Amino acid sequence: MMKIAVLPGDGIGTEIVAQAVKVMEALRSDGLKIELEYGHIGGAGYDAAGDPLPAATEKLAQQSDAVLLGAVGGYQYDTLPRPMRPEQGLLRIRKGLNLFANLRPALVYPELVDASSLKPELVSGLDIMILRELTGDIYFGQPRGIRTLENGERQGFDTMHYSESEIRRVAHVGFRIAMKREKRLCSVDKANVLDTSMFWREIVTEVGKEYSEVELSHMYVDNAAMQLVRAPKQFDVILTGNIFGDILSDEASMLTGSIGMLPSASLDANNKGLYEPCHGSAPDIAGQDIANPLATILSVAMMMRHTFAREEVAQRIETAVRRVLQQGLRTGDIYQAGMQKVGCNAMGDAVVKSL
Repeated sequence: MMKIAVLPGDGIGTEIVAQAVKVMEALRSDGLKIELEYGHIGGAGYDAAGDPLPAATEKLAQQSDAVLLGAVGGYQYDTLPRPMRPEQGLLRIRKGLNLFANLRPALVYPELVDASSLKPELVSGLDIMILRELTGDIYFGQPRGIRTLENGERQGFDTMHYSESEIRRVAHVGFRIAMKREKRLCSVDKANVLDTSMFWREIVTEVGKEYSEVELSHMYVDNAAMQLVRAPKQFDVILTGNIFGDILSDEASMLTGSIGMLPSASLDANNKGLYEPCHGSAPDIAGQDIANPLATILSVAMMMRHTFAREEVAQRIETAVRRVLQQGLRTGDIYQAGMQKVGCNAMGDAVVKSL
């Protein structure tokens, strides 16, 4: 039995997760043993229980084999104290489940080459895996806060740090992924400025010696950001820390045509995972049935592949998405002239039909 916690969250999260659930229910009708249980997170958690990660949701996530999450955040929560903001629920569930390895594939479907913001020749055939360390770095470092200095001036401060064990474990994941791909790994840091990055590069280099078949390179994050739009196909696997990975993976999303096409997997040491689209809650379009559910549906494919080791099911979902794109169906974010514009619900129905 696959026990999956479903956390729709906020904004368009409820809409896109509903489409992914349709896919899972179709798979269940075909005999796949799936058990779904719902919980609140983010703003929905705050509204329901006064906490962006209610105790009931935390318990559900701990007891489940995998978690499917929509998105968190909304304008109405912007004035809450930091610990109560929706994003804190997301950070806490990642930390609480020890989901240190965040896989974000950037894949350009042939049908969407013209939807990319780059020239077709730059992105045609693009297939990058960005591996972002997810539970360390400046997002979790202490001390942090806002303080008043002796001269009366206020100062904001955060702490960036990585332990050797944190770097080693995510580096091993990166090299193992590279071994299954083109055996090239580019580690991205800022070692010319940051001591944390100097240490990161040292440890990644040491781990790389255990994988002699993998070609290891290093790149400063500012150059990596430039190279992603100059010549993205030079990359195979990109390994980087939390804050750099956050930024680079969102940049890479536009190579694919839309961030609405990018799934992600956040895994622990045993491949238990939290699966979610790379995009946010988009409150400006929530409730309008225009969000793109494909990243969320593709996140279910990643769940089948990484947590449940059901490669055939993962490929079935991905093939269904590909067929829908071949049929010319497009949500607004990937719409091109001559295609058929459809809403979130219709796109989900089309994928289920294509299964």
